[in-house]
Amino acid sequence: MEIWINPACSKCRSALHLLDEEGADYTVRRYLEDVPTQDEIRAVLKRLGLEPWDITRTQEPTAKELGLKDWARDAGSRERWIAALSEHPKLIQRPIITAEDGTAVVARTDEAVRDALSR
Repeated sequence: MEIWINPACSKCRSALHLLDEEGADYTVRRYLEDVPTQDEIRAVLKRLGLEPWDITRTQEPTAKELGLKDWARDAGSRERWIAALSEHPKLIQRPIITAEDGTAVVARTDEAVRDALSR
């Protein structure tokens, strides 16, 4: 199990606390320091079953500077979104947990963390 976190994020800290309480075996990736490649973002999107705009923090100042709210959300724009997430990792929603079965969840709630633990 792997969890992508921003240590300054309260949701990430809560997810880590719950994983520790449950005795989970996991590795931590501080994705702002160890920035995911475009291929890694594509892989996590596949595991999540989501599109890049689904995991983009559109209220971040960088998102507003880039004008993301006006970007198309279609197959033809997918790579543009993935490139933006790789170039500006702060835009990636967090925490993201890749479960033991290879699937992933955006674990912003205790229920989502427990869901990842059950996989």
